Amino acid sequence: MPEPSQNLGPHSTKKTLNTTCYGAFLVTQQAAKRMRHQGDGSILFSGASAWVKGFAISSVFAMGKFGLRGLAQALARELHPQNIYIWHFLINGGIRAEHRIERQDDGNDSRLDPDAIAECYLRFHRRHRSA
Repeated sequence: MPEPSQNLGPHSTKKTLNTTCYGAFLVTQQAAKRMRHQGDGSILFSGASAWVKGFAISSVFAMGKFGLRGLAQALARELHPQNIYIWHFLINGGIRAEHRIERQDDGNDSRLDPDAIAECYLRFHRRHRSA
């Protein structure tokens, strides 16, 4: 069996899972309390292709996304009767960010636009209830 990469240490793995899974749980717990009080709401999660298929040198990332998917699926069934809708989106590509070298649009849409993603999320939140 090959030697695991440096990023698979126990501390970095725990930190990643605390962010992707436990962090999402804590935020959702607080959001759901407020949404129950107001009678409805939407909670949106961003997933990645790693949520269904782990890739080499990405096991920690895959673990976090698998966990996030499980959380979203369970919450959807638990919170739907209370008019709280859970959305879990698959973001299949790199997202453009100011801190990345390739942050400028090269005209080929090689990185996804975070503003366009946010607009799509907002449309889902504002959808007609029958949708």
